[in-house]
Amino acid sequence: MNPIGKGTNEAFENRLTPVANIPPHFIPSSFADGTSIGIGPKGQIAHKDLIAHSNRLEQKLWEVTDGVWCLVGNGLSNQTFIRGPEGLIAIDTGECYEEMETALRLLRAKTKEPIVAVIYTHFHYVDGTKAISEAERLTSIPIWGHEKIIQNRRNYGMEMSAVAARGLIYQFGIALPPDGPDSVVNVGLGLSYRNQVHTPFTPGFLEPTNTFSQQTTTQLAGLEVELIPAPSDADDSVTIWFPELDLCVNNLVWPAFFNIFAIRGEEYRDPRTLLNGLDHLLELNPTYLVGTHGPPISGTKKIQHEVTNYRDSIQYLWDQSVRGINQGLTADELTSFVQLPDHFRHSYLTSQLYGVVEHHVRQIYSGLRGWFDGDEGNLFPSEPDSRVKKLINGFGGVEKVRAQVTTALESNDLRWAIELCSWLIRLRGATPNAFEGSPSEDELLLANCLRKVAQQTTSANIRNWCLTRAMVREGTLDLSRHHIHRFSEHVVLNNPPSSSVHALKVLLVPEFAESYNAEMRWEFSDGTRTGLSIRNQVAIPTVGVNANISISLTFQTWAKILARKIPLTEAIESELLSSNADTHEVLAFFAMFDHLGLNQ
Repeated sequence: MNPIGKGTNEAFENRLTPVANIPPHFIPSSFADGTSIGIGPKGQIAHKDLIAHSNRLEQKLWEVTDGVWCLVGNGLSNQTFIRGPEGLIAIDTGECYEEMETALRLLRAKTKEPIVAVIYTHFHYVDGTKAISEAERLTSIPIWGHEKIIQNRRNYGMEMSAVAARGLIYQFGIALPPDGPDSVVNVGLGLSYRNQVHTPFTPGFLEPTNTFSQQTTTQLAGLEVELIPAPSDADDSVTIWFPELDLCVNNLVWPAFFNIFAIRGEEYRDPRTLLNGLDHLLELNPTYLVGTHGPPISGTKKIQHEVTNYRDSIQYLWDQSVRGINQGLTADELTSFVQLPDHFRHSYLTSQLYGVVEHHVRQIYSGLRGWFDGDEGNLFPSEPDSRVKKLINGFGGVEKVRAQVTTALESNDLRWAIELCSWLIRLRGATPNAFEGSPSEDELLLANCLRKVAQQTTSANIRNWCLTRAMVREGTLDLSRHHIHRFSEHVVLNNPPSSSVHALKVLLVPEFAESYNAEMRWEFSDGTRTGLSIRNQVAIPTVGVNANISISLTFQTWAKILARKIPLTEAIESELLSSNADTHEVLAFFAMFDHLGLNQ
């Protein structure tokens, strides 16, 4: 007697064959076949969908409902204003003083009512608040924000400053030309990373006067306001609910598929946490929905439909990624296995206009399981330079590989063409951080491949990244300075002294510190003290109590040294820096670190 369902089990096992069983209708991953290329208003060559997306991001002061205004297109983020019986509430203040100043000027064409409170949705867009206090001639104003905002700002631009700056340049196309085929179309969430009208981008952050970590209800401008933590691309994100207005302001629903992975590099964004925030947003059932990016959405039915579709697309990505991981798929196999169904392309909210699904899938794998995906070849991979030599020899030499690149390009097999080109360039030792100005034949070939991807993708992030790297490979763009750790004087001064001192630990060159053992104490003129101990070829943050070397200086001098505006030797010679030790000991301590300002 046959077991029940024997035939069904066989069919089910066949159905589980990964990769080859992709649904017949799905959203093409990452870039199309080149048939959807268009020309933008500045001569940009790009996917037509990405060009059309700019219309949603154009500058406009939306009147969402009576007494609610949302300014889109002023910068990367929106600025929102809510009228209550006692005045206006400003939500998010942009990335600089000038950005908020522009927002206020446009607002004043609609209303002259005073701004009496500020709310931050998260730490990214809070640098224009001084424009409010100065325009309103206020000595103080209630500012509400999550308790993690201050620390998140302090963490940014210290230990990871070089890679963070480099990531922004690539993702947002900051170094791309202002017009022409390679110029920025948009950056997915806004028209550009920074609106050039706002130069010189003066920082104007004011710390929150009222912080919270749990759901909080308060009265602002005579309105009841609910502040609900809702982690998104930042763990200090909040959803803001105005029950009397049926209005929700959030950092969950973006004008593109949510960026689980940012190509610039960020900490893991867990989709499960995002789903919790979206489910709560749906429970609120708002009539008006305003985001930190993109145009507002009005109408209960429309919001329910769009947000439901949005959250379901994210759950789909999560569920199917986990399903594939459980089946034993590698990270590479998973990117083919998980594709968004075709019906998600019908809304710009679930379109790949910012990042791309295949990268999000990889991030989910890495976030859940770490770097090793079970592929034997990834357990102990060959050293990259040695590997490419063996691969190229196996293919029959450089010319054979180069011919394969040409064949791949002719068939629009850009993935294979890029991989082959990367072998040739690594064989030559041409790294992106070594600017030589005279590109090789292979670098030009790789630039051509990257430019084709940029022209065929719907993703702003991928287009900007590929074009930036193409220009680097061609020798027309020098980003080598962004491979060197740099401290911004402004960032140093706006953080506690210990932050920048302790950040030096990631600049210690272990070869220089072999057999070295000493501790230094920094004594700043305001009485602040901190320290750093070098032992076992590691720099350990301390408070400096047991230091055998101490230096005294102003915090301003220290910031200028780190920003390479004053060489260390000059600070010593001009007595801006004094010490209980001789100059040789001080210089020997700082010589351990990979920082030009400390070695001069």
